[in-house]
Amino acid sequence: MPFNPELCRNESEVESKLIVQYLLPQLGYTPDTWHQEVALGSIRLDFLAFAVQVIPLVLDANSPMSVVMEAKHPKQNLNNHVLRLRHYLTSLNARYGLLTNGKEIRIYEKLQYDIQLVFQCNGKDVEEKIEEIKNFIAIDSIRKRQIIHQSKIQITQTNSIPDNKRQNYMKTIAIYHHKGGVGKTTVAINLAAALSKKGKKVLLIDMDAQANTTFATGLVKFQFEEDDDLKDRNVYHLLEKTDKNFIPDIVRKSQFFNDPEIDVIPSHITLVSLQSNLVQSGAARSRLARKLEKVKSEYDIAIIDTPPSLDLYAQAALTAADYLIIPSDLKPFSNQGLPSVKNFIKQEINENKEGLGKAPLIIMGVLPSKISTNAQYLKHNFFKHKSVINDRYDFPLMDSIISERTALSACINRTIIIGNLEIPDPKSILDFAKNESSANIAAAEFESLAIEVMTKLGLK
Repeated sequence: MPFNPELCRNESEVESKLIVQYLLPQLGYTPDTWHQEVALGSIRLDFLAFAVQVIPLVLDANSPMSVVMEAKHPKQNLNNHVLRLRHYLTSLNARYGLLTNGKEIRIYEKLQYDIQLVFQCNGKDVEEKIEEIKNFIAIDSIRKRQIIHQSKIQITQTNSIPDNKRQNYMKTIAIYHHKGGVGKTTVAINLAAALSKKGKKVLLIDMDAQANTTFATGLVKFQFEEDDDLKDRNVYHLLEKTDKNFIPDIVRKSQFFNDPEIDVIPSHITLVSLQSNLVQSGAARSRLARKLEKVKSEYDIAIIDTPPSLDLYAQAALTAADYLIIPSDLKPFSNQGLPSVKNFIKQEINENKEGLGKAPLIIMGVLPSKISTNAQYLKHNFFKHKSVINDRYDFPLMDSIISERTALSACINRTIIIGNLEIPDPKSILDFAKNESSANIAAAEFESLAIEVMTKLGLK
């Protein structure tokens, strides 16, 4: 049956006339190998097709043999849906994704943590291009590709020598800007969660006396001061002059914050009053770096949430870091603080690092954070705000964007009632999105950030 894109006047007709009546039969999928309106946790798929019969539907090691198909209204711009498709493919371990509005057809292939466009044509040309489409996502093509892939794995396993040791030592990233209110904690905790879900062993360090990261990862469970179990075992004790406290002595597991849980070095409000004890000793600025060195083979990435200041705690954090991410809402006050960040790094931090024999701090980039989703702002002002970061302040700009969304505060401020007590029960945005579809886009943005960070760090 030929396909006529002019007959697709809405999303439902794109689904029925292009995908169900034309593409699926042409590609060799029978009704027992594809599913429509699939719900997998917080993910809702239009179509999921398998190269092997799957009843009941299971996503496991064979999931690369599946194809996600998403249909959109003919007036929809497909560029607006690529980020979500990437979230679907990487979360479900599906090999290919087809995205179409009837007028245009695209096929994306999942790389390790990202996707790339491998095919594109107009809807009116689909019959002419059907053999190319079959080469990517026809049921027989996927089966053959899977057989070749499995053969390569068997050869590799036969010839390889097992090595359980980490090939790359830990990379340490500071999340810093001395302008407050730009989303440093939100970035730190959810980037850590996203990297953890990518299979990385993550250490999250709270260096801010406000202890927002400590709270957000579920470590503040007590209601009364006498039950405070953080006061005598927190990040301060890594900086004081003693040989007794090291990271394994201080580290905690986050409490129901993320699956998998993350190792956290907590902070405490007493950091403010205790800083004078540390200032007297210049060595305090380098102690965190020295103690992280002792666990560099135990973690892939350490992320440090820093105070919005130029104080000793900020110096200790940046001296310990290899890389720097600067979250910014790109507004004038945030931008005007960038020169002092640069001077702080040049005059204080890199000098400290040189004394330790460490390389200078690498600025990964300014991360657009807490960005308004207002369509008029994004259309008229956002590009201008981004352009000044490089043009005027000579800072690199990261590709990822973290938008300002209510879900990001809602997931941190979750509580549960136990008896007469209201207990904090924060979640990462990625775990929160499992039950809250409104959080899907925010979760996808952090997954995109994790992919960008891993790429820039050279991590697979």
